[in-house]
Amino acid sequence: MPSAKLCLLIAVSIWVMSFTANVETRNQTSFLETEKKVLMPDSASEGKQLAMQYCQRCHLFPEPALLDKYTWANSVLPNMGQRLGVKFPDKDPFADLLPEEEKEIRRLNIYPDAAQLSNAEWEKIVKYYTQEAPPEPLPQKPQPPVSDQLALFSAREITVSDHAVPKTTLLKYDRTSSQLYVGDAQNALYVLDSAFRLSDTWWLDTPPTDMDFPRNAPPSLLTIGIFPPSEQKLGRLMSLEKTAGPAGTSLNIQLLPRPVQFASADLNMDGKNDAVICGFGNHSGKLCWLDNFQPEKEHILKNLPGARKVEIADFNHDKKPDIIALMAQAREEISVFYNLGNGKFREKTVLQFPPSYGMSYFELADFNKDGYQDILLTNGDNWDLSPVKKNYHGVRIYLNNGKDNFREAWFYPLYGASKAVARDFDQDGDLDIAATSFYNDLDNPAHGFIYLSNEGKMNFKASATPAAAPGKWLTMEAADFDKDGDVDIVLGSYFHTVGEVSKLVSHGVMSFPQMLLLTNTKK
Repeated sequence: MPSAKLCLLIAVSIWVMSFTANVETRNQTSFLETEKKVLMPDSASEGKQLAMQYCQRCHLFPEPALLDKYTWANSVLPNMGQRLGVKFPDKDPFADLLPEEEKEIRRLNIYPDAAQLSNAEWEKIVKYYTQEAPPEPLPQKPQPPVSDQLALFSAREITVSDHAVPKTTLLKYDRTSSQLYVGDAQNALYVLDSAFRLSDTWWLDTPPTDMDFPRNAPPSLLTIGIFPPSEQKLGRLMSLEKTAGPAGTSLNIQLLPRPVQFASADLNMDGKNDAVICGFGNHSGKLCWLDNFQPEKEHILKNLPGARKVEIADFNHDKKPDIIALMAQAREEISVFYNLGNGKFREKTVLQFPPSYGMSYFELADFNKDGYQDILLTNGDNWDLSPVKKNYHGVRIYLNNGKDNFREAWFYPLYGASKAVARDFDQDGDLDIAATSFYNDLDNPAHGFIYLSNEGKMNFKASATPAAAPGKWLTMEAADFDKDGDVDIVLGSYFHTVGEVSKLVSHGVMSFPQMLLLTNTKK
């Protein structure tokens, strides 16, 4: 039977659903109606020219068709206007901020006091988007139906914490010790043995987001500082050890801007490993590398927010480690940083998208077996200002032509796509894909996880499982957990709010596992 804590949560969820529905009904389209009254007649071309002039200061130009009229008028355009110094009587960008957050955002001049354009120019931009945008979000193109039979995997729910609502921030498998590390937003790090039993718990100062397992050294652990958007630099990269090692051997790199991932390699080829850290931040952040993990030897690759994921590979085959990085937070791009030697890098932007694309993850993999690294990419974030379905969110494969020019070869539409990994799950010699959707409206909760079997010639067959319905899968790890020679999957669930739980309750879900283990039955 459900616990008393869970029953109370479900009752609150039902109340929230009914209350929210009433509030949303009362608050429809006020900003859009106001704008219609004040706009002066102008040509669409003038508005487009102004939009291209001002929007492209910070990111790729967004076409009106990317969002519906209501979302442009009531959310995205007001936010853009505030960033250009436009004032709205009923909208204060600092209203809900803590004093320390407001101080930093004012210092960064995110919302300037002086308008950067005239009222007439701003009205032309608003008119361009509200006239040219579709009345509703554009639908996805028709796709073959998703099979609800996930024949290759058997599913098992796993929960090791006593929290009613899971908040899993990290899944990382140590192949040497056969242990799975599970991070939790409640500042916990759980260690599971090969049978997925809890063997240890670490209590941390902030939520963990990434780990690495160097040889002959304790694990390296990255913590984010503050999980929700914040300007505070409280993240750390540290050694995970019960007792401090000899002086100078333990990691304790502090004051990182909401770091979410890191990688290590000997970038300057001096015989010592260096760290590349994704300081995602919020309005500010950075992508940097630290010579020999020393913060006083920091080298900035990009002094911008949104660094989400890095990998290290030799792209131009000159025997020097290069860096490839995904930048989100409006810039939405992937860049290769070619290693020029002596700690110097040259950047080449290889993919770039408008802000609403919401880049969320990438992996390198050679899909066409030509010896060059291709890119497996998911985009489905950007939920803060435009929580609507987007037909361009999903999973993509970009093939490398051998000169690090990438073309899209395959796209699978998946609302809120969060992460995808490429492995030969069915052991037929080609790469299959496991993908998760996190920012979705839960019309079909089971499709929060999609398995895409490679049928050859860039054709993939989609399958799902009802066992995935009880979770919002933010994290995923793929490894041979049971040591039988094939690749298994574990998913980690994260709920932001009670409202998200409410939606699942409305679909009949009454339990919320922390993880879902998908054991590969191929062997």
